[in-house]
Amino acid sequence: MPEKEWWKQTRPAADLADVSYGPHERNRLDLYQAKSGVPTPLVVHIHGGGFRGGDKSGARPSILNLCLDAGVSVAAINYRLSQHAPFPAAMLDSARALQFLRAHAEEWNLDPARVAATGGSAGGGISLWLGFHEDLADPASDDCVARQSTRLTCMGVVNTQSSYSLSFIKRHIGRGAELHPALLSFFAIEPEEVDTPRARKMFDEASPIDFVSAGDPPVFMWYSQPNGPVTDEATLGQAIHHPTFGNLLKARLDKLGIECIVRYGDEYEGSNKDDKMANMDPDLVAFFLRQFGMDR
Repeated sequence: MPEKEWWKQTRPAADLADVSYGPHERNRLDLYQAKSGVPTPLVVHIHGGGFRGGDKSGARPSILNLCLDAGVSVAAINYRLSQHAPFPAAMLDSARALQFLRAHAEEWNLDPARVAATGGSAGGGISLWLGFHEDLADPASDDCVARQSTRLTCMGVVNTQSSYSLSFIKRHIGRGAELHPALLSFFAIEPEEVDTPRARKMFDEASPIDFVSAGDPPVFMWYSQPNGPVTDEATLGQAIHHPTFGNLLKARLDKLGIECIVRYGDEYEGSNKDDKMANMDPDLVAFFLRQFGMDR
């Protein structure tokens, strides 16, 4: 099948659906298991939606089918949204889902040493946050799930913010993106609270780029817009998903010798964003396979 038709494929049925990994009604995941006689690598899909919407059903059929055909299992997760609980709930829920999957690795034929995260926009930001943040495992916990690692093999993200610092966004992106309603609700703050010590502390704690250090996992990023500066004509939606976020993260990772691939919308054929994304997906999955040691 030509690559551009991957997105037309039917979504496979989840082998395990609506599995609870925590106490909230949004703490649910679906698992798509690759058929294998040995433990399979795992890609965790974290949906986007501005931390205010979205669902695990948003995992693209192209990603699911490409991964499953290559012998890689996929878990799609939900997490608490801003209206349920502000930052850091979305990050901590996603970390808990990752730990839960590792705790069940033997039962579900998963390789806990080979786990990637992927997602678009907010889901990509959570993926980067998990990948760069220090391990959240608590070895002394009585909870077997909490004892599991949150470290990742790699991350592959789409139209993603590398920082949620409103001052960072104002400085590097502009166009009023720093006051995007999704960001204000994510932190549960009003515009007049932006320059307070409490808000600045949250911005630092939420921003993946601020956690980058030597030895962190490699990253693949794709932006549906062409590479270039933020223009005066950019909409708020374009600004908050601009390639500048990826370019700034790549510059920091390059200095540390951490592999970082950034691709742009005009590098792929297609009449719309979804078509271009479908043509990008094989490259994203190939990146995962290489990091999992499956490209040989």
